[in-house]
Amino acid sequence: MKKTVSIKQVQYDAEEVFRIGGFYCSEAIVSAIRKNFAPEMPEALIAAASGFPIGVGRSKCICGAISGGVIALGYFFAQESGADGKTCKSVELASELQQSFRDNHRGVSCCHIHTKGMDMASGEHKKQCVMFTGEMAAKTAEIIARELDLEVSHHDVEVR
Repeated sequence: MKKTVSIKQVQYDAEEVFRIGGFYCSEAIVSAIRKNFAPEMPEALIAAASGFPIGVGRSKCICGAISGGVIALGYFFAQESGADGKTCKSVELASELQQSFRDNHRGVSCCHIHTKGMDMASGEHKKQCVMFTGEMAAKTAEIIARELDLEVSHHDVEVR
């Protein structure tokens, strides 16, 4: 695991991989967290995030960007066995993440509400979702860095 992380770089990496069509929101966040925090994280975790875009399997329920962040938080903070007692920490951090989203977006985390009236293939829709992805990637990175007491770099974003 890396000891220093750039929140801006995590945000940029998540937005960029979504923007260019590499991954959807949830996958992009897990990918950016893996790249910037824990390259040893199994790539299979990115694949595990693949059912969450467009509000979990296109149901337009909870925003996939939130789900991707929750998956990443789970990697670092969830219990590994049914008896280690870490569930409360993971739930607390997931709650903080989704509350942050709701605080910034009309009090709701529902994809259906945020995309109401938008053509799902439109530039307007993708632009909004890229923004949500970057925002949630940054918040997820902030939480991980804080909880693991990692150093946060304030260097400019490195275009890779």
